[in-house]
Amino acid sequence: MTCPIAVDLVVEVPHTVAMRAAQVMAQNDIHCVEAPMPEPRAGQILVKTDAASICGSDLHVLCHGVAMPPLPCEYGFPGHEAIGEVVEATRGSSEAEHLPVGTKVLCFPPASIATCFADYQAIDIAHVLPLPSCDVAPAELLMAQQLGTVIFAAKQWSVDVAGKSVLVIGQGSAGLLWTWWLRHCGAASVIATDPCEPRRVASAHFGVDTVLDPHSVDVESAVRDLTGEGPDLVVEAVGSRQTVNDSVNLVRPEGNLMWFGLPDSDSAVSFEFSKFFRKRLRAISTFGAQNEPSATSFQLALDLISSGTIDVSPLPSQSFSIESIDVAVAAANNPMVSGALKVSVTF
Repeated sequence: MTCPIAVDLVVEVPHTVAMRAAQVMAQNDIHCVEAPMPEPRAGQILVKTDAASICGSDLHVLCHGVAMPPLPCEYGFPGHEAIGEVVEATRGSSEAEHLPVGTKVLCFPPASIATCFADYQAIDIAHVLPLPSCDVAPAELLMAQQLGTVIFAAKQWSVDVAGKSVLVIGQGSAGLLWTWWLRHCGAASVIATDPCEPRRVASAHFGVDTVLDPHSVDVESAVRDLTGEGPDLVVEAVGSRQTVNDSVNLVRPEGNLMWFGLPDSDSAVSFEFSKFFRKRLRAISTFGAQNEPSATSFQLALDLISSGTIDVSPLPSQSFSIESIDVAVAAANNPMVSGALKVSVTF
């Protein structure tokens, strides 16, 4: 049996001080409350949050009850995309030597244990990376969390898109970053769909060739006109039952499907398996980018953004104070009204 290594903590913030944090009381019920300061354990650091962004998967939890933990939820849940500053560092660990007090960091904890919607968060060392020194705005570096999940997913299956036709269903922040990544990887034709006009407009910035409004055109007919039998790859970046079925209908025979969007229900999702079977399709889904060894996908995302290889400046479209977390969630959940691409909360 091995004995635990003794770890000393450098205390910079008194833990008796109250902080602001979001708390989920029920489905569709999240508010800012006063909360106790978190106590970091061995292997964790304490981060003062500068900003956190709302992910589509957060909305599936908050608005659809997907994977909802016991209520009321932990303070700061389910925020899992943030940037902040280390205010308490762990001593005695070689892993933490690159994270001294004062280091600005990207935070990407697994959603099930994430508490980024709070003034302070105790977070595992493995789920933070130091921000690079660059001229890119912090709000744009925050987009590295979402881009990192896209890169991680793309690594999981060996479909070469160079010279191929691809379709991305959904042009929220994830879909827009998929559009850019597929173009970056050499796709010959990139098509996208989204009912929200501001998102369709933004897709041109990220490299789309054709973007379709499913509320005004017959997407299946339009895609056939553009590709013949259908695109070689369809990325589903929404997570709805309808768009999962759409992906099966739209891809060409013997094509590939990336089911990226977190399901919007814990119930079984039915789809046309007979069509999937007869078209000889290949599909993959991914989960758990946050636990990738050395966080290489998130590091690559930071490198791409900080170097200017990808310009994500259109993404951070709206921000709200943490006191207005309920308003922020409502804006993110209704982009047809708010026009939101990526909504953030600030501290």
